Amino acid sequence: MSKAVYHSLRGRRVFITGGGSGIGATMVEAFVAQGAQVAFIDVAEASSRALADSLAAAGQAAPWWRACDVRDVPALQAAIADAAAALGDFHVLVNNVASDTRHTLAEITPEFYDDRIAINQRAALFALQAVVPGMQRLGGGSIVNLGSISWQIKQPDLPCYTVAKSAVNGLTRGMAGLLGRDRIRVNTVSPGWVMTERQLQLWVTPESAKEIERNQCLPDRLQPEDIAAMVLFLASDDAKMCTAQEFIVDGGWR
Repeated sequence: MSKAVYHSLRGRRVFITGGGSGIGATMVEAFVAQGAQVAFIDVAEASSRALADSLAAAGQAAPWWRACDVRDVPALQAAIADAAAALGDFHVLVNNVASDTRHTLAEITPEFYDDRIAINQRAALFALQAVVPGMQRLGGGSIVNLGSISWQIKQPDLPCYTVAKSAVNGLTRGMAGLLGRDRIRVNTVSPGWVMTERQLQLWVTPESAKEIERNQCLPDRLQPEDIAAMVLFLASDDAKMCTAQEFIVDGGWR
């Protein structure tokens, strides 16, 4: 299957959180393939280095990257500042980082709650705060926040995650209203159940596979490339009048 080429992304500077594995790594590869200058952070140093090395070995532009735990807000914002110093102000921010560790209501403590929010919600706000001045200098930009259909389908086994992901749409719409005058667009992409290596290893069972078949309209399994394709579109000039919206990529589940 041929893939879209967005000429407006060539040379654009893109920052991706959680870009070292899973959906994030696929987005790094997709933006690099479009000719963008990519920077990313991830807590997983080994997989991040392997991704950067594999792109360079394939003759593509090696992305700027740093091992970073987004729960450390000063470290997150320092990484964005250092990447911008190396590459230039960012045209695109993709708030991708997340952790969907399963947990029950009974086992939640205040410390666990704060930790889950720090990864799944707080990091997006402070990454956005860090890139906006540069986007204002550039005269515009695109911010894509990764949401989830989990809270919309009332998934019961990760309450802190669903609380955080339900807040993504509020962040998107509030910031779209604030930043639109600067031609900074803010949108949400909400994936369904994507068949990443993590999901296949930890959560996808014969029983849950039947749940996918029962709930999706389409019979095919969602892949990281399907999410990256929507993010590429929203980052490009083809989406220049799209803002304050949620774009759901879930095979028709919701």
